[in-house]
This record gives sequence, structure tokens and C-alpha cells, in this order.
Amino acid sequence: MRELIVEADGGSRGNPGPAGYGAVVIDAATGETLAEAAEYLGVATNNVAEYSGLVAGLRAARDLDPTATVRVRMDSKLVVEQMSGRWQIKHPAMRPLAAEARSILPPDRVTYEWIPRAENKHADRLANEAMDAGKRGEQWSPSGSTADLDAGGAARSAAPVKGRGELRDQPRPIRSETTPASTTDVRGTLAAPGSVAPLEGRGELRDQPRPTRTRTAPVATPDTNDIRAARNVASEAPTTGAAPPDLGTPTTLVLLRHGETPLTPQKRFSGSGGSDPALSDTGRDQADRVATALAARGTVQDVISSPLARCRETAAIVAARLGLDVRIEDGLRETDFGAWEGLTFAEVRERYPDDMSAWLSSPDAEPTGGGESFEAVAHRVAAARDELLAAHTGRTVLLVSHVTPIKTLVRLALGAPPEALFRMELSAASLSVVAYYGDGNASVRLLNDTSALR
Repeated sequence: MRELIVEADGGSRGNPGPAGYGAVVIDAATGETLAEAAEYLGVATNNVAEYSGLVAGLRAARDLDPTATVRVRMDSKLVVEQMSGRWQIKHPAMRPLAAEARSILPPDRVTYEWIPRAENKHADRLANEAMDAGKRGEQWSPSGSTADLDAGGAARSAAPVKGRGELRDQPRPIRSETTPASTTDVRGTLAAPGSVAPLEGRGELRDQPRPTRTRTAPVATPDTNDIRAARNVASEAPTTGAAPPDLGTPTTLVLLRHGETPLTPQKRFSGSGGSDPALSDTGRDQADRVATALAARGTVQDVISSPLARCRETAAIVAARLGLDVRIEDGLRETDFGAWEGLTFAEVRERYPDDMSAWLSSPDAEPTGGGESFEAVAHRVAAARDELLAAHTGRTVLLVSHVTPIKTLVRLALGAPPEALFRMELSAASLSVVAYYGDGNASVRLLNDTSALR
């Protein structure tokens, strides 16, 4: 039975904002590109665009060979996991799109595989071409597309892309365009030049038949075809047996420090024993920006928060955007700073110099007035971490917490000494990521990322 590969992607410049998708169908046996599809969707979310690209790609594959098996490769963890049946589809806007995708081909002939964004350049370029065309009030046209060449050119000096098996350093012949005999709808265009502005939402005229936009495959040499086919086979996941624990899907904790409070820019101690301030206007804006970034990534499955108000408020803003609920975990609360609550570092050093010196030099020292030591916080955070890992195995979980708990999780993952806490910067509304594997190993993948705020 013939195997086809569908690579699909979608994007939204604003989420929601001007959106588009791209999809490409590849012959797994030869590595040849068989069809391309792209469309500007009007105003839509990133997830809607990604699902729309999936639908277009599956329709194009079905039109090429309705009896083929299809391997879908996407860099959206959300779509791959939901379509594979491992994650629930909680957002109501996603359910009809997922149902539409499932109806195109028999489910037992379609498999889903997550790939890094760098391996999905062709579909990504198509999606961006569609959005650029929509911005100009035009429809995407294969005659003006350079997506395949651009994707190849960007990787000519790199190793061949796994799964696609393309020899990017080989010159490619100029392709001619053709329209297949079938006229199945892959939603390849939207507004024609000079016509009305693109429709908001998905921008689909469902009652209008649309021709499939495809391209003929390049004439590859037999050697190139053989190599590409071999790499396609090599990229397939094993169908039997369990992977070793350290190669399995990790449990990923996405660590989000809460947004700013009125005390944050003043650099005052603000722990679990103080006034429990809410977010400032700046903090709420930060939380909203992070929510937009996380929604675009589409990987978070659960949201868990410290019980303190600034974290609960941050978590609620993010969870609302992701369509998830928030669960409270007491172990994620900030250190109790005792008598130091509400004071600046300089004020504490002036009033309690000996206690401050002891606190900076020993993890067992407590803040003045019976606060928590770093050692006590580490035990509390480690216990919460272990419970969360056991309850969310293989999932991606957003933890909304504070400076000390997040730094502690990073420190423990690195096996670093307690004094490492003083050598890490952790900004308000920053993201850090730690992945935990089944064999007990941990990997710090991100620290203090504030790109969502810029």
C-alpha cells in the first residue's frame, strides 16, 4: 500500500489575528513533493490555522490516492497529541475541526508524528506566504510560491531533514504547475485581487467548489530518491515494544513566575507570610502576553498554581486563554520571609545584619522571626514536584509559582548546590522549562525566557 506524508502548519499574527496555513504532500517512497496547499484565513487563532492546514493536507492526500496510508508530521504538539487521542480536546472551536480531519480518511490509515519546527519549514513557508498574500488582499498562488525552494535553501548547509530525507545541497529543477483532474477542496485560496477584503474567522466559503492547488514533483535522480525514501523509513517510530525510560516522553514542567505586583519593582521581600499582593496593571499585561505565547505553542495540558493571589491571578489569565482549569498546589508557594516581609534587601541588612549574613551563607538559616530556610523550601518543593510528576506522567504542565520555588526546581534538576540560587536571574512573568524522564534524569531546557514580553 502506498504511503504519503503530510506536513502541515498554520500561524496567526496576533493569536487571534491574520492567519493562514500551509500543507505539503510527499511520497514516502520517493521523497517527491506531490502537492502543496495554502490559504489566508482572515482573523483566526494559531490553533485554528494549524488544524485547517491539517484538513487541507489530508484532503490533498486523499485526492492523490484515497487508498494510501498517511503519516502526518506537524510541529504542533497540541494537534498531534489530540489527533492521536492522547489529549482531550477541551476548546469548543477545535472539536469541529478535529472531527472534520478524522472524517477525511479512515483513522486506521492515518498516524501522527511530532517534529521540530526546523523540520517543518516547507509548510511553515507556505503558511507565511498565504498570510502575506492576504495582507495584500490577494489569494495565494502556487505560481508565485518559493516555499519549497526557500525551505531547501535555508537548510542547504545543514544535515538533511529527518523524515523528509531531502538532499538540500542538491540543485533543484524548475517545477511546472499542474491542476489534477479531481477538484477536491483543499481550500487553497481566499480573496482574489480587487475583490472584497478577506473574511474574518476561517474565511471559508463552504458552498463554493474550489480547485486544488498543486505542484508537480521535481525530477529527482534515482540516487536522490533512494536516499530520501530510506530516510523516510528510518524516521518512522517503532510499532512494537516500549522505548527505554530515558527515551520515552518526558514529563515537562513549564515554570512561569507570576506577573509583577506593586512590590516587585521595589524589590521588596514578598513571600507567603506577607500581605499577599495582587497583580499590578503591568503584571496583568505580562500575564496576558505570556498567555498569548503559550497559546501559540499549544503544548500545555494542565495548569497548576501556587495558592498566593499573584500566582492564582496569573494562572487564571493563562488558563482562560488555553481553555484549561487551574489546580492549586500548596507546595509551590513562596518562602515565608518572616519579619523581612515587605522590606527591601537594604532595609533587612540594616535592621537584621547578623540574620541576613547567616541566611546568605547557610541554607539552614531562617529569616528573622521564624521564616523558612532555603533547605525547608527545597524539601517542600521537591515533595510537590514528585507528586506532580507521578500524577502527570508524560504530560506538559504549567506551574505558576515564585522566585524561590522555580529556582529550586532548576537547581535540583542541575544537581547544583544551594548557593546556585543566588546565581540565577528570574524576572517577573519569565518562563523556564525542565523535562523529567522515566529513568530519573532531568534536563533544563529554558531559563528566564522573557521573549513573550517584548
